[in-house]
Amino acid sequence: MMTVMGNVMAQETHRQAAVPAYRIYKPDGQPAALDDIVAALARVEVVFIGESHDDPGAHALQRDLLQAAHARYGTDAAAEKRQVVLSLEMFERDVQLVLDEYLAGLIPETQFLACSRPWNNYQSDYRPLVEFARVQRLPVVAANPPRRYVNLVGREGRDALTRLSQPARALLPPLPYGAASADYEAKFRSLMAGMHGAAGGDGDRPMPNLSRMLDAQSLWDAGMAHAIAETLAQVPRALVIHLNGRFHSEEGLGIPEHLAAYRKGTRMLMVTVVADADDPETFDVARFGKLGDFVVLSVKPKP
Repeated sequence: MMTVMGNVMAQETHRQAAVPAYRIYKPDGQPAALDDIVAALARVEVVFIGESHDDPGAHALQRDLLQAAHARYGTDAAAEKRQVVLSLEMFERDVQLVLDEYLAGLIPETQFLACSRPWNNYQSDYRPLVEFARVQRLPVVAANPPRRYVNLVGREGRDALTRLSQPARALLPPLPYGAASADYEAKFRSLMAGMHGAAGGDGDRPMPNLSRMLDAQSLWDAGMAHAIAETLAQVPRALVIHLNGRFHSEEGLGIPEHLAAYRKGTRMLMVTVVADADDPETFDVARFGKLGDFVVLSVKPKP
């Protein structure tokens, strides 16, 4: 009886594992496949994967795409071999040395984690990517500006960065960094109004200084864009796979805009993963069509 029950449970586990965690679409609503994204990478230098940070479907897509991209472009058997590079919002620029030391096998993972300030969901969601990169000897970029400097801009404004030391400023994009575009600013202010209320506050809390918040957001975007631009300048034939929160890149706004300013003509692909779609089997073109070159609807895991 226990053997029969074990077989049934194993079959159910396999069946659930076989169910895709996401559905891929083109902007016009036509279904697509992972192979379509991988093929499109041949025409670009950077692919942005915009995620919701707690979305299992997004993390499944990231793992699948990194492995497939390396298999097609990064191995010695590739027709036109390229250096696949993993770039992450999830690590800040000042831990690049520690990250490199871990990837090179100079320090154990315990020391790496103790010194790199990993996100709370690193073990479940980002560690598989970093470990794949380590095993395959792929570079990994800690792309995010240090949060303490983003916070400084949010509190005191962008001019406060000029008081930083030269070593600190080396962790940031060149100052003064670019302002948000009009489209990005409109989208940001709309988001903040929805979060804090159209009346200018939320209960007893006043509306925050949106200009400073937008400048802080733009530092995030510009910093990641500059890290990618530096990588493309330093790594021949690089194919950068960059992971970030979807607001930073959807509709081609944010990081892609700053990257285009830092490195004119950079060929980019936008993949946006939507975690809160009502029905992953139905693509609402009006709602999702403009979000990216490929739009992925995440399948909610069953309890």
